[in-house]
Amino acid sequence: MLLGLLSRRGPVRVQPFFGYRNAEHLYLGARAIRAREPVFEARSFWRDFATMLGQYASREVAGLAVELEYDCANGKVIMGDGVTGPEGFVRFDLPIAPACPPAPRTRWERAVLRWRCPDGGERGEVSAYILAPGGETRMGIISDVDDTILETGITGNFRAIARNWKRIFAQMPSERVLVPGATGFFTALGGSAEAAHGSEQAGEAIGALEPQARVRPVFYVSSSPWNLFAYLVAFKRERGLPLGPVMLRDWGFNRRTLGKEGHGSHKLESIRRILATFQRLRFVLIGDDTQRDLLAFASIAREHPDRIAAVFIREVAGEPLAEEKKRAKAAIKDAGVPFWTGSDYRLAAQFLETAGLDFEGGVEGLVRTASEGQVPGDMANERS
Repeated sequence: MLLGLLSRRGPVRVQPFFGYRNAEHLYLGARAIRAREPVFEARSFWRDFATMLGQYASREVAGLAVELEYDCANGKVIMGDGVTGPEGFVRFDLPIAPACPPAPRTRWERAVLRWRCPDGGERGEVSAYILAPGGETRMGIISDVDDTILETGITGNFRAIARNWKRIFAQMPSERVLVPGATGFFTALGGSAEAAHGSEQAGEAIGALEPQARVRPVFYVSSSPWNLFAYLVAFKRERGLPLGPVMLRDWGFNRRTLGKEGHGSHKLESIRRILATFQRLRFVLIGDDTQRDLLAFASIAREHPDRIAAVFIREVAGEPLAEEKKRAKAAIKDAGVPFWTGSDYRLAAQFLETAGLDFEGGVEGLVRTASEGQVPGDMANERS
C-alpha cells in the first residue's frame, strides 16, 4: 500500500507474463499497472535506484477489462475475456482443444491483449507470448532463479539482505552477477536457440520481440515478486539464458510469503502445476541449497519418480547439510532419480555436451557419471 502511494501516476499499461499451453488449455497471466515501460540501462546510482523503486512501487489498476486474442497458427482464432482483480492481475485459462494441436517441435506462439483505459480513455494493445512444447518433445527443464542462475549473496536472513541491498534496489540487469557456467549448462540442457523472427536485445520492450525457442522447454519457479518479471527477462536475454514462463509470487507482508514456508510451498505448488499440465514430459529439476529447493524436489521425486529425469543442486551456502536436507537428498536417491550436486555447473555441462544432447534415453547415466566425477573422455570411452 505504502509503495503504491509513493509511485508516480503513469499511463495504464498491461504487462503480459509468458504463458504456456498444452493441446487442451492455454494459460496466460498479466498485470495492469500505472507505469511507463521500464528502461534497464545502467546510468547513475540515483537514476538506477529510481528505476528499481518504480518496479517495486507499482500502482495496480483493478477492474480493467482485458481481451485476449490467440491465433492457433492454423487459421483458428480463440478469444477470451478477463477483468483485473484488486492487485491488477488477470489470468486466462482458455480451452483450445481440438483446434490447436501442438506442433512437432517446441515453439513460441503469439497472442494479443487489448483493453480500454479507464474513464473512456484510449485503447491499448500488447503482444503476449505462449510457450508450446512440441508434440515430439519428451523432456523439459524446471529451474529456480536466485542463486541458481542469478547470484544474490543472500542466504535467507535479514542481515544478508541488508548487506546486499544495493544489488536488489540499485543494480541493472547488466550489472548483476551470472552464476558461473550457467549459460553453458542451460544451453546444454535446453538446446541451442533456433532462428527467431525477433531479436534478443535486452534494451527492447518485453512485448516488442519474439523469444527464441529451445529444443526443450524451460520453466522457472522463483520466490521473487511479479514486479521483477521484466527485470529477470532482461537479465536472461543479456546472458544468453533460455526464456520461459516464470512462476513468481504476489508478495504480501505475512509469514506465508516472507517466511521460509513461502519459498518451499510456492515452488512445490508451481512444479506440481507444470507436471499436471504436461503429463507426457519428464523434467530435469535445477535449484540450489540456499532456500528449500532440495526439500521441494524431494517431495516431487517421491510423488512422481517416473516423471523426474534428474535433479541438479548448486552448492552455495558452503555449509554441511542439515538433517532435514540430508533426508531430502536420500529420498531423491531412494526414488531412483539421478542426483548431482556441486558448486560449478561447468563440470556438469561437460558431461551433457559429451552426450551429443541425446537426453531422451541417456540423461540418467550422464548425471550419475557426473556426480561421481568421471572425466568426459572416460565416459565417451564407456559408450563406444
